[in-house]
Formats: sequence, structure tokens, C-alpha cells
Amino acid sequence: MLRNILLSLWICLAAGAQQRPEGRHLANLKKLTDGGQNAEAYWSPDGRRLIFQSTRPPYQCDQIFIMNADGSDQRLVSTGKGRTTCGYFLPDNRHIVYASTHEDSPACPPPPDRSKGYVWGVFPGYDIYLADDAGKIIRKLTNTPGYDAEATVNFRTKTIVYTSLASGDLELWTMKTDGSGKRQITRREGYDGGAVFSRDGKKIVWRATAPDNAQAMQRYRELLKENLTEPMRMELFIADADGRNVRQLTRTGCAAFAPTFTPDGRRVIFSSNLHNCDGRKFELYMINIDGTGLERLTFFDGFVSFPEFSPDGRKLVFSSDWQAKSRYEFNIWVADWVD
Repeated sequence: MLRNILLSLWICLAAGAQQRPEGRHLANLKKLTDGGQNAEAYWSPDGRRLIFQSTRPPYQCDQIFIMNADGSDQRLVSTGKGRTTCGYFLPDNRHIVYASTHEDSPACPPPPDRSKGYVWGVFPGYDIYLADDAGKIIRKLTNTPGYDAEATVNFRTKTIVYTSLASGDLELWTMKTDGSGKRQITRREGYDGGAVFSRDGKKIVWRATAPDNAQAMQRYRELLKENLTEPMRMELFIADADGRNVRQLTRTGCAAFAPTFTPDGRRVIFSSNLHNCDGRKFELYMINIDGTGLERLTFFDGFVSFPEFSPDGRKLVFSSDWQAKSRYEFNIWVADWVD
């Protein structure tokens, strides 16, 4: 399998030498934000709006915003306090969920110690909240010690999947949109997160600490004690929506994260640095759900991540530093999907 993946990679890289930055699957690129750090944009069920997280003045760390699908009418919908992540619409198109630390402290939590490398903070103050699309919080959906975040929603089954430290390890859980029916669906040591459902709600795909990498697993244990995790040695896994029949989807030895199913559920698009494992330049790749057919999609020579298809399957939204005017600027882009 690994040999086939590497062979496909080299073929794609060779073919990509003459490619446009957006590759052959994306067309009519449009930038929806301009300045700041904007990421994780996800569609409303009707395809008319996007919810995303952004660090922009006057806020010192990520807050949740909603905008129209053309980038207009960008407005804050989180509290403006603490730090937030992973906003997502509910099936009714009028409510949202997101994770926030604002009840733990109104100040931004200290950023991760970069002397430890490229690490992410899994801040224990995070809990998941249900709010209306004007920003009024309806209820708190999680209330356990430690990290609860990374919620995404399946519009058909009305089920939320999220990452929680409730068991003592970073595992995937599911719950109903009112916070009831919580259920742990992964039970393997290591980080499990960034999960999304297929459109029919029958499968999930997520990122996880590489299980056959003893060094990565030991590093995971050490960092978790400091509420940190490292994304540079993660692989993708796929399973039934209840966590059964787990299969490892990628074996890159690099970083793979931000997966999303194609509308037909037969392929997964994800972000990876597998063209340069030790680098921090990430591009979009696509792979069949059986692990074959790896294809590199983008050639921006920077950071490209967080892809998601519009409800009608015609557009792909993603975050990138392409054409950024300053360091650490990331913008939300949308493009037509050419299959």
C-alpha cells in the first residue's frame, strides 16, 4: 500500500510541475476575506452562508464569524471573549455550534510554546456551545473537565461528532444537537480529532496520531500533559459513523488532517505536507476511501487546508495564505469544483 501511495505521489508531482496553482479540479477562484487569520469555513445547509473562525482587530485570538457565500456581511457571532474554534451550522439553518473558552476566562489563553515545535493547544477551558445565528447562546452542550471542541454536524442524521478529553484521552464522541445522548466512539490511545461525516451520515473520517510510530505516540503523551498536541505525524482513519470497522486510510509518515468527503462519499480530500514531510507547506490531496488513487489537487506552494464542499457539490471552500500580503495572513477562498 505504501509503495502504491508513494508511486502515485511521484506521478502526481511530476504531472503537477506544469499545473496552475489551483490544479485541474478548481476553477474561478475567489477570495472571500482580506487580511487577518481566517480558517475553517463551513457551509450553511442552504449554501447561502459560511461560518468561520478569524483573528482580526480588535480581537487577539480566534472568534466565530458568519458571512454570505460571496464574502459580504461578515459579522461576529461568538462572544468576543476567550478563544473559539470550529463553528458549524445546525440542520435548521438558524442555529450554530462552536467551542469557546470564554467561561473559563474572558482573556485569550496563552499561545502554545513554539519552542516545543509546531504544536496546537488543546486548551482545557474549551466547551461546546449551541447558539442562534445572531450569536445568542442557547445552551452549553458539554461540561466536563478538559478539552471539548472540534464539533461538526451531519445535516441528515442531526448528529454532532466532536473531540473530548472526558475519558482521559483525546477521543471522538457523538451527541445529538441538544447535547443529549453522548457516546464515546473511539478507544485507541492517541489524538483522535477533526472528524467529519459523509453526507449520508454512514461514515466518518478523522485525523489521528500515527499508531505505528512509537516516537509520535510518546511525543503525544508528553505534550498532552501540557495541553498540547503535535499535528506533524498524523494519519487519516475512516470508520462507520458509530466508530466500528476502523480502517487506516493514509500511511504517509507525514501530516494529514482536515479531511472531508466528496459529495458522493467515495473519496476524501485532505491537507498534507507529504510532498515535503518536514516542511510547513500544505496542499490539498484526494484519495479513494479504499486508500487508492492518491492525487495532489493544489500547487500553491504555501498553506492550503480546511476544504469543504458546498451543499450542491459545485464549489469547494478552503483556507490559504496564497497571495497574502503579510506573514501569518490566511484567507478564505472559494472555487468551482471540476470533477
